[in-house]
Amino acid sequence: MADDQDDDKTWKEEIEVAGDKLMAKINELADEASVRRVRVIEPDGDVAVDIPLSVGAIAGGAVVLAAPVLAIIGAIAAFATKVKIEIVRENGADAGGETS
Repeated sequence: MADDQDDDKTWKEEIEVAGDKLMAKINELADEASVRRVRVIEPDGDVAVDIPLSVGAIAGGAVVLAAPVLAIIGAIAAFATKVKIEIVRENGADAGGETS
């Protein structure tokens, strides 16, 4: 039953991003309060990077995404024309405090 409750609290979204726009999109998602996890999926379907952003939001956003993760994302952006980004969001996180 706990898994069903967890499913009610989160939902997934998948978007396609051009390789040259990947870093900007990851930074944008890191700033959003409702985003808990981002997975960068290569054109062949492999998950290249799995980033838990809930830790980043607590510790100061994109600063936590430093060296190793940014290097991997940069390499993917350089070689891939399009990648998919799977975004795991938390329901209701934006409703309480953010008014954009």
